Amino acid sequence: MSQVKDPLFRYLAILQLIPRLPGRISTPSLQEKLKDRGFNISLRSLQRDLRDKLSASFAIVSHEEERPFRWSLDGRADIDLRSPDPASALALSLAEGHLSCVLPPSVMDQLAPQFRAADNYLNGLENNGLAHWRRRVRSIPNGKALYPADIDAQVWVHVSQALVDQCQLRVHYMSRSKGEVKCLDLNPIGLVSRHSINYLVAGVVGYADLRHFALHRIQHAALLNTTAQVPDEFDMDDYVASGVFASRQPLQTVELVADIHPQVAWLLNETPLSRDQHIMPLAGTTWSRLQAQVPQDDETLWWIFGLNTHIRVHAPQAWVEQITSALVRTRELYPA
Repeated sequence: MSQVKDPLFRYLAILQLIPRLPGRISTPSLQEKLKDRGFNISLRSLQRDLRDKLSASFAIVSHEEERPFRWSLDGRADIDLRSPDPASALALSLAEGHLSCVLPPSVMDQLAPQFRAADNYLNGLENNGLAHWRRRVRSIPNGKALYPADIDAQVWVHVSQALVDQCQLRVHYMSRSKGEVKCLDLNPIGLVSRHSINYLVAGVVGYADLRHFALHRIQHAALLNTTAQVPDEFDMDDYVASGVFASRQPLQTVELVADIHPQVAWLLNETPLSRDQHIMPLAGTTWSRLQAQVPQDDETLWWIFGLNTHIRVHAPQAWVEQITSALVRTRELYPA
């Protein structure tokens, strides 16, 4: 790399490494990341680049109340150093509709510049069919979507950074069961987005079991200079498949036997309830008999309740009894 071009490439690398607000990066951390990219620069020269050169042309925010100084890009700045292409811009534009249902507003605000850049790029494609397709495609959630729980922007930044850097995290967490705030040191393992709530999967320092912490109940978070302890050979897919988010009891399967309305039969023929599902017509009626192995969890039972008068369950007997009991209680709420 020539000496003439070297500063230009260094400036581009610096801009790529500075996070958007509320994220921030210290000058020494920025220096180390630049070294990883092949730029050997002193702290004094880096500070001169940031203050005298880049800050004059880009919306760089200096956090001089902290030591060492930290740097951010203004969240409203439309800076995109990557070369967009139609397919990725379209995917990002369409993803906005889906992500708005599962991510908190504070996170969507951080992603807003990328979404705007994608929209602006597609709007400029006068003769490209993808721009017109974007205006005709929408992502609609299945069922009633609740608004995502609001998460403190700084909490999201620190939780994400702890997962990336694999370091411990100190949080002030509001316990829903006890109604009090606890200070906990955590070993972050991963994130799970479930419906409108995001959970941090983590172990509490000093304990072996893993727990789930709703991010919107974390009132404060701080990174610790201690490496997080992650269980050997931990696999997030296996962990989720074990049913830890679906039921507090060990996940088991049962045979669901039920009579279903023609509309439900049509739906399940297109999108099966399980791989071994069987649907057979019932003689003398428009309904069908459904047989399928399903998880014995609350979510499956809630799905059955949602079908209302479009399903009649015959097995398992435990669900028949729960449905019967629920009908009695519902009738008490709506007396004739």
